[in-house]
Amino acid sequence: MDAQTLSLTHSPFVPVAIGFFGLGTGYFVWGGQALFGFPRSAPDVDRTMAMWGFWMPGFLQFLTGVYLIVGLTWFDVFGGTAPLYMAGLAFTAFGIHWFAMAHRRYIGASSAPEAWMAIAFLFLSALGADVFFRAGDVPVMVIFIGLTLIYLVEIPTHFLSWHAGSRLVGLLQLATGVWLMYCTYTTVIHVALGAA
Repeated sequence: MDAQTLSLTHSPFVPVAIGFFGLGTGYFVWGGQALFGFPRSAPDVDRTMAMWGFWMPGFLQFLTGVYLIVGLTWFDVFGGTAPLYMAGLAFTAFGIHWFAMAHRRYIGASSAPEAWMAIAFLFLSALGADVFFRAGDVPVMVIFIGLTLIYLVEIPTHFLSWHAGSRLVGLLQLATGVWLMYCTYTTVIHVALGAA
């Protein structure tokens, strides 16, 4: 018997807007609280913050990353463009990163070990900025620059217990969140309406 080959049609519906929106929402929720101190931290507030962190930036980025990697590697429905591979890697890793941070916050565990995590995610963020710079995709490069700045500040904030660093991280998260909402909007308009 001859082996059958499954061939799927190329899809223009790359799911990156899902991941952009999820991370942007997480940055508004967590960054807003860090910058403005509202709502004040308390066990019940931290549990609610954790749930938002788990579902929006965690689940939506993880879903997007797996969707991209499977679409690129198993089914080749996105045309195999190399920058999408970087996006798949980043969305998957950042989604799991948010799962861990949300769980840590939900149970009230220490955030100090996140200093070491921030080093790895600084590397991943800088790698994404480089890949999208080389690909000529400036809007996504700006997202990764925002992420790079966040982790550059998170490292000394966690290692040195730098209290002002938490507010600066919140500011950078909010600024990156605004850019992510812009990228969500433009991506959806482009894909849904075929606008340039």
